[in-house]
Amino acid sequence: MRVLILNGPNLNLTGKREIELYGNVSFDDYLDKLREEFQGLVISYAQSNVEGELINFLQEANTSVDAVILNAGAYTHTSIALGDAVKSLDIPVIEVHISPIFSRETFRHTSYIAPHCIGTIAGFGLGSYRLALFQLMK
Repeated sequence: MRVLILNGPNLNLTGKREIELYGNVSFDDYLDKLREEFQGLVISYAQSNVEGELINFLQEANTSVDAVILNAGAYTHTSIALGDAVKSLDIPVIEVHISPIFSRETFRHTSYIAPHCIGTIAGFGLGSYRLALFQLMK
């Protein structure tokens, strides 16, 4: 199974930014651990701070991978365009968040992506990605 992990804005700063929420491990270091643990999967990775680039990655994923794990960051709560891109896919998408978005600011309780995903995993730190991979392997 080929899986794309796609991260949105500011997630390139994981391990450096707001470590009380996002931890002190960089995503690149964590990705190495995921690839080691899930050797039966081909895990590709992309990150962008640009909404249109995330949409392009999703559209390309529809024909190049079997599933997507998407952490759209703040675009989760603002981007109808990303929601529409996820809706257009023929492959499963799992929405993930490192922080517990539903116990944070009220604006973070709305996701324009979740209605088009097979599920949402939030609040388990970087382990949210691991849980998503386990789910895809079922």
